[in-house]
Amino acid sequence: MRILVTNDDGIDSVGLHVLARAMRPYGEVVVAAPDQEYSGAGAAIGALHIIQPEIQRRHIEGIDTAWAVTGPPALCVFFSRFGVYGAPFDLVVSGINPGANVGRAVYHSGTVGAAVTARNGGVSGIAISQAVTGFGAEGQGWDDALKGQMWDSAATVAQSVVEGWIADRPSEPVVINVNVPNCPVSEMKGWRRTGVGHIVPVAMASADLEAKEGHDGAFYVRMNYGTQVQMPANSDGGAVENGEVAITYINRFDDVASQGSSAMNSALTALVGTASTLHS
Repeated sequence: MRILVTNDDGIDSVGLHVLARAMRPYGEVVVAAPDQEYSGAGAAIGALHIIQPEIQRRHIEGIDTAWAVTGPPALCVFFSRFGVYGAPFDLVVSGINPGANVGRAVYHSGTVGAAVTARNGGVSGIAISQAVTGFGAEGQGWDDALKGQMWDSAATVAQSVVEGWIADRPSEPVVINVNVPNCPVSEMKGWRRTGVGHIVPVAMASADLEAKEGHDGAFYVRMNYGTQVQMPANSDGGAVENGEVAITYINRFDDVASQGSSAMNSALTALVGTASTLHS
């Protein structure tokens, strides 16, 4: 089995490296990730008639082949269809993204966009994101927030999801959006099949224009965020807030999404148990 691992935080992301090494037991792992930050890129591949993408070999400890691509994660996956990284892939795994991709954010996420692009090319895509404890708190810097990131917990959950996918492959390629709480696996409260929520934990509340000094007619857009809201318990965001692993199928075919994977269900239950009022 060949597995392509990508992300939207860039080739140097710790989460990407941890995830890539976690995939090694399941086959040949190739990393192809953006050469810089592309968070929020969604499934964009860029203006192909204008850009001149490049790829460069990079070293990631424990991984035989890694490429940095001058483009967003969806483009990294898009190139795999044409043999840019060698033989065809059986699975694309994207992440580990620092920060949950839940609610409306799912549609703008580069992490999820890479998985969607894989599915559009006939290959299943699994997106792995992990909540960031304290993110958004006043005075909390992004770098400071990531100091407590438990990457290995998300990687362990990713292994269970991939093992289940391998054991019980769906009849059609799927997109599985996995969101993991930032805590030890032993402290997770189970897992839950969810839909995409309608809200995000902290949404932008307003955007104001501020004149850019010395540049007539130019303005900074100053964004202001609202207070954190309580997510519905059965939504993707609500599950993660409650300490549960959220599993969300994002697919073109409702019948495929409703089937799920019994092997994956069993693997997750063995790892973290079942959430209260678990639904399938």
